[in-house]
Amino acid sequence: MDSFMYLGVLVVLFLLWIKVKGLDYVIVHQRWIFVCLFLLPLSVVFDVYYYLRAWIIFKMCSAPKLHDQRVKDIQRQISDWRKEGAKTHMCTGRPGWLTVSLRVAKYKKTNKNIMINMMDILDVDIKRQVVRVEPLANMGQVTALLNSIGWTLPVVPELDDLTVGGLVMGTGIESSSHIYGLFQHICVAFELVLADGSLVRCTEEENSDLFHAVPWSCGTLGFLVAAEIKIVPAKQWVKLCYEPVRGLENICQCFTEASQNKGNTFVEGLQYSLDSAVIMTGTMTDHAEPDKINRIGLYFKPWFFKHVEGYLKDDRSGVEYIPLRHYYHRHTRSIFWELQDIIPFGNHPVFRWLLGWMVPPKISLLKLTQGETIRRLYEQHHVVQDMLVPMRHLQTALTRFHQDIQVYPLWLCPFMLLPSRGMVHPKAQQKEELYVDIGAYGEPRVKHFEAKASTRQLEKFVRDVHGFQMLYADVYMDREEFWEMFDGTLYHKLREQLGCNDAFPEVYNKICKLARH
Repeated sequence: MDSFMYLGVLVVLFLLWIKVKGLDYVIVHQRWIFVCLFLLPLSVVFDVYYYLRAWIIFKMCSAPKLHDQRVKDIQRQISDWRKEGAKTHMCTGRPGWLTVSLRVAKYKKTNKNIMINMMDILDVDIKRQVVRVEPLANMGQVTALLNSIGWTLPVVPELDDLTVGGLVMGTGIESSSHIYGLFQHICVAFELVLADGSLVRCTEEENSDLFHAVPWSCGTLGFLVAAEIKIVPAKQWVKLCYEPVRGLENICQCFTEASQNKGNTFVEGLQYSLDSAVIMTGTMTDHAEPDKINRIGLYFKPWFFKHVEGYLKDDRSGVEYIPLRHYYHRHTRSIFWELQDIIPFGNHPVFRWLLGWMVPPKISLLKLTQGETIRRLYEQHHVVQDMLVPMRHLQTALTRFHQDIQVYPLWLCPFMLLPSRGMVHPKAQQKEELYVDIGAYGEPRVKHFEAKASTRQLEKFVRDVHGFQMLYADVYMDREEFWEMFDGTLYHKLREQLGCNDAFPEVYNKICKLARH
C-alpha cells in the first residue's frame, strides 16, 4: 500500500510539473519521463489484453464463426458506401496511430472508413502446413501460438506488433529471407473483399493476377480479410555464431558468402561504422551446450545490438544458443536501437532490472503522444528507412549510405527476390536474385543532411541499381520516379478491371509525401 501511495504522490507531482512547464515542453525535452511513467505501464496493459483475448478466442474455437460475421459486416459497409453515392475513396477504419509506420495517414480524414476488426488466428492446418490468419493478427501473437505447438513461420519479421495485413500489403523480411524470400513469398492464399463487395480467394493457380498484385499494393486493390501462410517445423534453439569483421571489402565479402550459403538458416549483419561490423549466422537445433545458452529475450538482459557490439569491441568470435522465439524478437525490446534516443539510460543494468519488464513502449502509443513538434523534429533530424538493393551493389550502397546520411548501426538482412508479375521483382523477371535490405534507423551524423534532399539522393541511387524502398517510411519520389522504381503494369491493369480507381486511392497517393501535401 505504501508503494501505491508513493506512486500516487509521484504522479500528482508530475502532473503539477506538466501544468507549470506545459505538455509540449515535457513531451519534447523530457520525453523519457512521460514514456516511463505512462507509456510503459499502458503498453503492458495493452499486451496483456491482446494476449488473453487471442488465447481465449482461439481456444474456444470461435474465431472462424466470428470471422464469417466480420466479412459480412465489411460487405455491408461497402454496400452502404455505394448506396450513399460512392462519393469518396474507401480505406480501413483503423486509426493511423495504431500502425507501425511513422507516416501520418491524413487520407483517413477524408476517405470512407471501413471498420475491420479482424485480429485472430483462424486455423492451423498441420497436414497442409499452413496457418490461416486475419489481417490484424501480429507476429508476437502468431509465433507464440505456433512455437507452443512445435511450428513456426519460415519468415518472422522482427517486431511483435507487425501485423499480417501490413506485411502482406506492404512487405516483411527477416534473417531467413535469403532462403525463403520476403513475407509475401511464404503466403499461399489471400482472401479479399473487392470494391463491388464480393469475396474472392486468390492463389498461384486461382485468380493468379490478383495474387501477384496484392503485395506492396497497400490496400488499394481490396480489403484483405484472411491470409494462408506456410509453416515449418520449429526447433527449440538457434545456434548463433558471431563474427566481427573489419574493412568494408571484407564485410561485403563475408556477408555475401554467408548469405549464399543455404546451410545457414539465419544470416544478419550489424554494421557499426563504415569499416566494422558483426556478421551473424544461425541454425535451428534441439540441442544446446548448457554453458553457451543465452536467453537474450529476458527483460534484464542487455539490448541485443549492444550485446553484439561487445564481440566487435573485444575482437572475438563467439557461439551462443538462443531460444527460438527470443531470437525471432531479439530487436523488439530496444525497437532495434531506436529506444536509446527515447530512454537514453534504457540499457543501464539498474533500469533493465527495475523497469525492463515493461519495455518496449508500444510504437502506436509513441506515435499517438508525440505531437506535431516531435513529428517535425523526427522528420528533419531522424532517418527511418529500409532500402532493398541487389547484393552485387552492397559495397557501393554502404559507401553511399555513409556519404549521404552516416547512420549507425546499419541493419543488413539478405533476401532472395523471387520472380513475380507484381510490383517488385528482379530486373530479369524470370530469374531469382540475391538482394540485401539496408536498414537505417537513427540520427544522421553528416552536417549536410536535409531530410528531403538526402532521402531523394538515396532513392535515386536505389532506382539506378534496380532496388526498392520499403513503403512504410517517408517516400519523397514524384509519381514518375515512383513508377520507375516499381512495376505498375499488372497493378494498373487490375485497378481498371476491378473498379478500384473510384473505390481506393492509388498506392502512390497513399504513401508518397508529395501526393499527401
